[in-house]
Amino acid sequence: MQRLNRTFLVTVAAAIAAATVSIIVIPSGRAASAADEQPSAVEDYSYPGADAILASDHVQLISGDGHILYKPCPAAEAPGLIIVRSSDTIGSLGNGKICFEVTAAAGHLTMSIPNVYAIRGDGTTTTAGHKLKAELTTGAGAHTTVDVDPNSDTEVGIATTPPGAATTLLQLNASQ
Repeated sequence: MQRLNRTFLVTVAAAIAAATVSIIVIPSGRAASAADEQPSAVEDYSYPGADAILASDHVQLISGDGHILYKPCPAAEAPGLIIVRSSDTIGSLGNGKICFEVTAAAGHLTMSIPNVYAIRGDGTTTTAGHKLKAELTTGAGAHTTVDVDPNSDTEVGIATTPPGAATTLLQLNASQ
């Protein structure tokens, strides 16, 4: 009986050893190349096409969530667009008008547009626009957040009464 137990234990030990050897991973001997690695899935929220927009329209778009989009301004004002006015010769027509479209209930866009004096919401007298907050700064570093009228113009910077300092638009935040 003792001999049978010993034979059984030796057989089990041999089976375990064989199974262990068969599951050991043997390296192939070659190093992983850059082509073998997965591309990064980290989103940096950089505005797509920002370099081309800066080169053609002189508008610096930095980042956003994809729900406030830069649009070339039409010659005549169109409903459904946020219109930012600057005293600089920027924008698709070079007339200081920069247009944006909000494509969802909420959106965020970071930019740097100098010498902004008015921001128009995307609503009309018959259609309510998005609630809009604009973050601005002056050359002296004074930051302000302005609630933009969703259906009309909101004057900022040099267009306010009494006239304020020239302002740079830093962010637009839209919500319902």
